[in-house]
Amino acid sequence: MTASHAPTDPPEDMVPAATVVIFRRSPRPGGPPELLMVKRAPKMRFAAGALVFPGGRVDAEDTALARRLLPDEDETLGAGRIAAIRETLEETGLLIANPAAVSPQAVREGRELLLREGALAPVLERMGWELDPGRLTFYAHWCAPGTRPFDTRFFLTDLGRGQVEIAVDETENTHLFWASARDTLALCERGEGRVIFPTRRNLERLAGHATFAEAKADAQAHPPRRIRPVIEHREDGDWLTIPEGRGYPVCAEPMASVQRG
Repeated sequence: MTASHAPTDPPEDMVPAATVVIFRRSPRPGGPPELLMVKRAPKMRFAAGALVFPGGRVDAEDTALARRLLPDEDETLGAGRIAAIRETLEETGLLIANPAAVSPQAVREGRELLLREGALAPVLERMGWELDPGRLTFYAHWCAPGTRPFDTRFFLTDLGRGQVEIAVDETENTHLFWASARDTLALCERGEGRVIFPTRRNLERLAGHATFAEAKADAQAHPPRRIRPVIEHREDGDWLTIPEGRGYPVCAEPMASVQRG
């Protein structure tokens, strides 16, 4: 077999991106935590029609705001946190990392302002919001294969509450829903949805956590390092693989079944 997971210099033309796994308590007593899933619009160039976590690419404005709000943190990581917060508000109408309660009406107003301004900083100033980006736990770091790959940082955050108001943006996404990691995987096994390779691997990992606290502890036990999947040539065909020992229960999938972006 042929494969290599040795550290290599990342491509210079990577696109920085961020995504966030949003937990909430199950409405069923004793049920597993639910995660917010987004269905991508079929017209999108990347992951069209796939189920993903909220997120997107990091903008220059995200980096500028990170310098201001998180001066002591690595700039790239801080910008990822800001992008995850911004994209979540833009895509789902949900405000995360806010230490103070904000009314649904104010969140709707803030989202409309964000869609007009295209940046989070003027929204915070106009709405008087103070965010705590540290509420996002750095969970994983993936660099997907491709000629201009996305270099994506995955974060976790916990709403705790049962019911929250969300609304699809109807441009990049067509559907939002809450489901446990296991239920989302089962939905895809039934052919009622599809997930690309990094999302599937992270759902499998998240399915092993009975609580948000367990997921957060897992992130601490496996400090995120960039994962770059590679193709391994085996006797039974080609497999897409990731390194072992990073917290993932499944580290390989036949190329024939891999869903690509």
